Amino acid sequence: MGSAFSSNAKGLSLRRIGSAAAIVCVALLLVIAGGVATLHLRENTPPVRGGVLVQDRGTTMRRVPRKMLLAEAVEPTTKAPSRKIHRASKRRPSFPRGVAHDTTDLEMEPSLAGDPEHRKKQQQREAVAAMAATPAKPKTKSLLAVPVGIKNKAAVDKLVSKFPAGDFAVMLFHYDGAVEQWGDLEWSARAVHVAAPGQTKWWFAKRFLHPDVVEEYDYVFVWDEDVEVDAFDPARYLDAVRREGLEGMVPVFSRAAWRCAWRMVQNDLVHGWGLDYRLGYCAQGDRAANVGVVDSEYVLHRGVPMIGGGGGKSAGRAAVRLRSFKEMQIFKRRWEEAAAEDESWTDPYAAQPATASSG
Repeated sequence: MGSAFSSNAKGLSLRRIGSAAAIVCVALLLVIAGGVATLHLRENTPPVRGGVLVQDRGTTMRRVPRKMLLAEAVEPTTKAPSRKIHRASKRRPSFPRGVAHDTTDLEMEPSLAGDPEHRKKQQQREAVAAMAATPAKPKTKSLLAVPVGIKNKAAVDKLVSKFPAGDFAVMLFHYDGAVEQWGDLEWSARAVHVAAPGQTKWWFAKRFLHPDVVEEYDYVFVWDEDVEVDAFDPARYLDAVRREGLEGMVPVFSRAAWRCAWRMVQNDLVHGWGLDYRLGYCAQGDRAANVGVVDSEYVLHRGVPMIGGGGGKSAGRAAVRLRSFKEMQIFKRRWEEAAAEDESWTDPYAAQPATASSG
């Protein structure tokens, strides 16, 4: 029944309500964003075929369809009364600050019964024991997150079994949707399983590894399922990383580095190509000094295709690689555009101009 008309001046809209006769008789004032929209109608103007005559500013007459009214923005003659704005910062807190839990973790509850605060009390007992004992290395925990498919079950079992349960939480991203088939493995019950068929590692990581969720973990291992760990010891590896202050690939992020890297991951660029060129910006310090290779603990990346037609030269795999290349180009373009637009940011690693002395 009703129709809407938007003026070009202020983007105002009027919807016709009621009959045409009622509209002709009503003078309408709108107060929008400090401006007043007035409706100009010539008094005693009879309806004409195809619409009514409406007067613009001055004396110009214009024919407007009956189903539409013309809204025109004009400067207000008097200043509109200001409305009191209640800012959130002036409001009282919704609840006491001490009850807030700003972070969380991926630890699973052993039972739905028993003492709800068993973890908190255990942490208190450990803290008291640590104070009474000789100084020792504080107990820390890290997270291993791996995208998996049931076809690589044996390789994943070998990988996860390398990471001690007391030192690592485990999260599996099931890109094939198969979850139940993992239940017979010894460590499966303590792992967190997330299923979303056809998605990639970075898609999962962006949505389920928010920095506030993994804040409790010192390091986040975002690995692939086809990483061989015959010559790898996670504890010795982290000892070297802590001692040297590194970040490294296969991607392992400190807590602070992951918070930075997570924000860099694009929601729609699911393959993550191009990220490795920029992750150095998330190093805690000079990326020329705080990124390195721990050659005493090495892994082998077998490069087994996970998604896209099963590998080889299949059409599916070729299409996936094509999108990966496109995503790398898009990410590069977005970075360059963002760097150009952000006047408050200076690239600390921008190439220095060549000089005569530099050769």
